[in-house]
Amino acid sequence: MKFNILIVTIALLLTSCFRAQSPLEQSLKLAGDNRAELEKVLAHYENEGDAQKLEAARFLIANMPGHSSYGTERINDYYTIALNLARSGMDPRAQYDSLLYLSQNQFAGLQSQVAPDLKIIKADYLINSIDKAFAAWRGNRFAEHVTFDEFCEWLLPYKCVEMQSMDAWRDTMVAHYGASLTEWLPNDESYNSTFRALEVVREYVLERLGRFEIYTEAPIPLRSAETMVNLQFGRCIDFVTLGVMAFRSLGLPVVIDEVPCYGRFRAGHAWFTMLNDRGEELPSEWDLSTTPGKAFFTNYTLPKVYRNSYAINYDRVKYLNRSIVKYPFGIHQTDVTDHYVRTADIELPLPKDFRKQEDYAYLAVFDGHYTIWRVVDYGEIKGRKIRFSNIGRNIMYMALGFDGHQLVPVSKPFIVHKDGSLSYIEGTDGTTESIDIKRKYFQSEKVVEMRRRLLGGKVQASNRADFADAVTVYEITNEYIPDKIPTNCEKQYRYWRYLGADGTFGSIAELAFFADTARLKGRSIACPFAEKEIIEKAFDNNWLTNFETSAGDHDKWLTETDADATGNANGAWVGKDFGRAQKVDFVRVVPRSDDNDIHPGDEYELKYWNNRDWITIGYQTAEGNSLHFDNVPKGALLWIKDYTQGWDERPFLYNDGKPIWW
Repeated sequence: MKFNILIVTIALLLTSCFRAQSPLEQSLKLAGDNRAELEKVLAHYENEGDAQKLEAARFLIANMPGHSSYGTERINDYYTIALNLARSGMDPRAQYDSLLYLSQNQFAGLQSQVAPDLKIIKADYLINSIDKAFAAWRGNRFAEHVTFDEFCEWLLPYKCVEMQSMDAWRDTMVAHYGASLTEWLPNDESYNSTFRALEVVREYVLERLGRFEIYTEAPIPLRSAETMVNLQFGRCIDFVTLGVMAFRSLGLPVVIDEVPCYGRFRAGHAWFTMLNDRGEELPSEWDLSTTPGKAFFTNYTLPKVYRNSYAINYDRVKYLNRSIVKYPFGIHQTDVTDHYVRTADIELPLPKDFRKQEDYAYLAVFDGHYTIWRVVDYGEIKGRKIRFSNIGRNIMYMALGFDGHQLVPVSKPFIVHKDGSLSYIEGTDGTTESIDIKRKYFQSEKVVEMRRRLLGGKVQASNRADFADAVTVYEITNEYIPDKIPTNCEKQYRYWRYLGADGTFGSIAELAFFADTARLKGRSIACPFAEKEIIEKAFDNNWLTNFETSAGDHDKWLTETDADATGNANGAWVGKDFGRAQKVDFVRVVPRSDDNDIHPGDEYELKYWNNRDWITIGYQTAEGNSLHFDNVPKGALLWIKDYTQGWDERPFLYNDGKPIWW
């Protein structure tokens, strides 16, 4: 929070009182007592007579407002502890737990102790950083294509992300990863290729990394060079940052791009993008784990993509100076949405009853978790029109405006279609309908693939442990099966199992047997080639752990591809030995998935959007794997919310008996 306040404060200082001054003079004035350090840098390069280095120094100082670092030495105490943990051989999960505890207790409040770089950076550090950047650029066959302007953004900056330590990070990275290029065997095909050089370094760094990834609450990020090269765990941005530090140190031009929130997903994402020697910008999709330039999130929609630049975006400074809301858009970001997707410029009418308080409106996408509507951009209000530029297509948006107290809707939800046209979700005309809901979130390609693995699966019973006399009491022929499959079996059997169809590895998330409503207990059994540690995953009542005989990650629904699987694909089964013949009335077979199907026992609320707010239609506790609601406003935007677990939820329209997810 304090970092955002600092950004706004810096932006406000770049106002009318500085209009007659150049950006460089503004920065020198904002540096206060530290001005002398910055003037030493300029004087050094004036005396040296290197015009490019002098211009680079001026660029860095002129655009330094808004860049910040820790203003306390306590951060180094934290880094020392982290480094000792990383070198101790402790399990990465335990390191994460320890640093999260320290972040919340001993070092609580540390992240708010922020200082502007202008006021703390030293001349020797900046000079050394500039010289090292030029050494990595000039005479480097992998950077010959980089122009000076590109150099200033893709290689020159003295830091790669905010709050990075002002240490000798380039030297540290070269010491740890420079051998990747010096040991690269010369060849006549790719030896001068910037892309191939980056791949060599990327693979070298990746081999030396710990890879425990975290998706929940994170400790204070590790941003010193030594802690980064010893990184054992982290979020995607941590591994991206390490890559950017390593690549830039070796003269490989990269930047960090990010999407604040996907068009149909609650989260955002950041990745690195390289500039190859053909002039192509190649994004990495994930982090160090993916080759840049491959297909980029082909199934994801992107409302906005921003490049984390070093230079100040003066359009955003203007916004922060003029707006009342002062939404904390970063002043060191550039809109590069059209580098990734086709975009559209749109114009919306401002509602007649809305009293404009400022000259800006806000573009938002549905989030549903962190906040209902997530702001991703701003647009200007001119007259009674709102204008948004360069926005991603095939996405549902909402325009918000400031009413003097808070941001409120100033448009109906609208869809920018693939062809760039715009249509509003008009809402209900007063008629109602009945609907059936099977999920609270759209089905990904993997979810469908895993659901289809049930087809041909069989529920079988036997009184022999080898199932030599197995009786098939149910065969799955439909992707949507009841929560409790009736066996219609009057005879009693001791052994019961789920037998997966050939080629499916027996993939399921959960298996349960019921006598009437009582869940039966027994000894877990499985095919001889099933790993012992995964058998109980079919019976742990956790639908995000999985039984499967392949070599994939059994605790994630997103499996290895079949091509990578090493287990037995045919004849896989798992079941129960009840110790004696037992009558079974119902069987529950749950497919591997993201657990966003309607979950028995969870409490749900169905809502609709009335163009001002979400209105409750009704609450239900799921008795099976579907919900039925009557008196649902026809044509309305709907949202089914799970109050028991999970946070992946999307709004939808209901057409022809099916949800259309947005």
